[in-house]
Amino acid sequence: MNRRQWISIAGISLVALLAGVLTSQWIYKTSLASDPSIKAFFANPWQTPDGKTVDTAQWQGKVLVVNFWASWCPPCVEEMPALDALQGEFKDQNVLFVGIGIDSPSNIRQFLEMTPVSYPIVIGGLEGSNLSKQMGNSQGALPYTIIINAQGKSTSSKLGKISEEELRKAIKSAL
Repeated sequence: MNRRQWISIAGISLVALLAGVLTSQWIYKTSLASDPSIKAFFANPWQTPDGKTVDTAQWQGKVLVVNFWASWCPPCVEEMPALDALQGEFKDQNVLFVGIGIDSPSNIRQFLEMTPVSYPIVIGGLEGSNLSKQMGNSQGALPYTIIINAQGKSTSSKLGKISEEELRKAIKSAL
């Protein structure tokens, strides 16, 4: 190949790389929860495992770390101690963790007796699973974590077990 052909190949490769990077950023941003799904999240009549209604108005204006989980999901259970530790770390910074249990109330109550956490846990059930899909969890798998900033906008999400460092970074960027 001559020099001109190499320059052409390099130019095409650069354009393809740039298009890939821009497209991946667009896909990442569009997979975030939409305003209507976040409004549906706040409007949902959430209940605690013991049947009490939750006033989601108290959640508004805070950075929320919403974690969809289930007691039968090993990665969900594995990440809970880190979520609990980070709730303690960020509680004075207007950050609130909320666990949405995609499980029966009795299973969640039993699980929380053995593994208590310092943040609110609410019952999601089938509606919670549907809401997680509306909030960007296209596969409907667990665990699924989404960060909502104090203005009510989704800033990041993660399907699968999230590391403490990943979550700390996502929270700090939402503050």
